[in-house]
Amino acid sequence: MTGVETTSTRDWIEVTASALSVDALSAWATRPSCGALVTFCGMVRDSSDDRDGIVALEYETEVRFATSGIARIVAEARSRWPALEAIGVHHRIGRVELGEPAVVVAVSSAHRGDAFAGAQYCIDQLKSSVPMWKRDVWAGGSAWSRDVHPLRDVAKS
Repeated sequence: MTGVETTSTRDWIEVTASALSVDALSAWATRPSCGALVTFCGMVRDSSDDRDGIVALEYETEVRFATSGIARIVAEARSRWPALEAIGVHHRIGRVELGEPAVVVAVSSAHRGDAFAGAQYCIDQLKSSVPMWKRDVWAGGSAWSRDVHPLRDVAKS
């Protein structure tokens, strides 16, 4: 397993080749002071913008860059929505089969507005800024997705 849990008990960031547990992350993010828990699961689907018949996705990254990028996103979410209690972001690397979660975000807070906003911010920023390469896999072959984030751009920040 390749993952990093932050030192804060309020943040759990993991980039791993192991299967993701939506239930475990949701249970971790559930807090007595929170009336809201928003969980987002990005699942492998059978099509992309370019192709149907997808059977799996393959993700590659430099774990330390991906983890630090996610940590920056979590810190910014906390700055924007100070009422957020727990923020967990887990992302798979390696091969992820059709119907399995590739990414899970769980955010809890006292009220739903902050939890929804924080969760959406985390997934949107992750997809647009964390260096993660995705390959679509289908019965006849595979190809890299156009959604790539060059490692050199992240290393500069």
